[in-house]
Amino acid sequence: MHNHSKIVILGGPGTGKSSVITELKNRGYPCFDEVSREIIQKAQKEGIDQLFLTEPLLFSEKLLEGRINQFKQAQKIEKAVFIDRGIPDVTAYMDFKKEKYPLKFSKANIDYTYDQAFLLPVWPEIYKSDTERYENLEEAFLIEKELIKTYKNLGYHLIEVPKTNVKERTNFILENLKS
Repeated sequence: MHNHSKIVILGGPGTGKSSVITELKNRGYPCFDEVSREIIQKAQKEGIDQLFLTEPLLFSEKLLEGRINQFKQAQKIEKAVFIDRGIPDVTAYMDFKKEKYPLKFSKANIDYTYDQAFLLPVWPEIYKSDTERYENLEEAFLIEKELIKTYKNLGYHLIEVPKTNVKERTNFILENLKS
């Protein structure tokens, strides 16, 4: 693993990304949490139940800014860094919602690239809704499809993580890191 590797953990909602990130942290790896929960919770405190649903562009602008900041912070760390969702997720979600977005969103996908991308597939048996996750299972599959299309169009080789327990999923990711 070369210094400054940025590894994105992606997938539809409710696929276990945060659990894997927590396990990686527990093992001493530097990680960045999903930015959207923070943005959603802040908006909810301001009385907006689902900012992405009411103002998708504003939400996505905040998300893009947060993810670019994470990327820049990750570049300063001299070892592999794991990131819960990447910059291309923003355009994938906007495409899923059939929303227009400025060129700077697509440009960010090209300007900030990850060294590896691991896909946690939708897994109906573990899927749960919560206060920040509005999507139903059917939408989760559609979002996954959009994420795969977006990352592949950007030239990423997605490594699918098996549907197994968190420790085994984490082991799989670590065993499949580029050397």
